Amino acid sequence: MTDSDDDPSLQKRVEGWLSREMPIIQMHGGTSAVRAADSETGEVVIELGGGCKGCSVSDITTDNIEAELITWPEIEEVTVRVPDARDSLGGPDQPESIMGVDRTEGGRGDWGSSNPGKDHL
Repeated sequence: MTDSDDDPSLQKRVEGWLSREMPIIQMHGGTSAVRAADSETGEVVIELGGGCKGCSVSDITTDNIEAELITWPEIEEVTVRVPDARDSLGGPDQPESIMGVDRTEGGRGDWGSSNPGKDHL
């Protein structure tokens, strides 16, 4: 499927539905994008990002999106992708801190004391 195969009217309707019926995505700092909407094959691909990445309820959101859109007569298959937050942190095996995100057990860090020092803000 190429961009030229996408049906703009189906894409616009799915985007409108997401904005209208799923405001929780934006309310929680998330984003949604319709990556494909092909009325010939009935395939719709949606990608969630922003606050959705790593959100504990993103599975519920994706299930709700899929459950509604699959009832549309012109849609045969719905795929909703949510990036794994661990991927942007170097994966689950990365031990060190990245950009201030503490990867040590329990988030306690490895400071050696509870005093952060004079340079701490």
